[in-house]
Amino acid sequence: MAIAEVLLILLGLVTGVASGLLGIGGGALMVPGLLAWGAPIQQAVATSLVAVFINALSGSFRNWQTRDIHPRGSLGLALGGMSTAQLGAWLAGWLPSWLLAFSFAGLQLLTIYLMGLRRRLAQTQPSQETPEQPPKQFFLTMMGIGLLAGTLSGLFGVGGGVVMVPLQMLLVGIGIKQAVRTSLGAILLISLSGLWRHSLQGNVLWVAGGLLSLGGVLGAQLGSRTLPKLPEQQVNRLFRLLLLLMATYTIIRGVESL
Repeated sequence: MAIAEVLLILLGLVTGVASGLLGIGGGALMVPGLLAWGAPIQQAVATSLVAVFINALSGSFRNWQTRDIHPRGSLGLALGGMSTAQLGAWLAGWLPSWLLAFSFAGLQLLTIYLMGLRRRLAQTQPSQETPEQPPKQFFLTMMGIGLLAGTLSGLFGVGGGVVMVPLQMLLVGIGIKQAVRTSLGAILLISLSGLWRHSLQGNVLWVAGGLLSLGGVLGAQLGSRTLPKLPEQQVNRLFRLLLLLMATYTIIRGVESL
């Protein structure tokens, strides 16, 4: 196996561990990693979605087996997000590389803030699985959240969970565990929608995406099993620092493409 292929598996492993530890997708790390590997940013965004989809499929199947899934909530998020994922993927192919790189760096910085917000909400809000809103209003709210998450997914090659989880907690009133599970089910369909559009545009590196997925599935298992042994505060600080470094690197790549 070539060194380049081993590096992709290792990148997937690292992002998978982060996903298992923190309950978020690995797109914020995979895209800069693919840039460093040598892929143009449009291909990095598209290829990241391969691993995002496979990771969501693995996690959703596990939640389905344990019956820890909210089909109505996931469907609402997915219906909102699948259409805008198409829009985001189209924009990714249309925007100049430098603008896409700068925008992605902004998303990474936003992710740092949203991780802190999610942590504060988890500490202050009661853990509940039943939404506070009536069924119709709940479904419409979930669709609205999905519209935003789908755009980010298609445009930046991420799952969108970093946005969907705190917004569910803020706007719908469910606990963090249920919000994570619901988001994961939606990411399965949203990422597939964006991936389909990117594939039509010829941006997906399928072999690279498969290798990322292999490392990601292994890493997610390792991360979920390691989580109880690590202090949460230190893990969050380390990941935020890593995101900050990745955002800086992405900005540098954007400057180089001007």
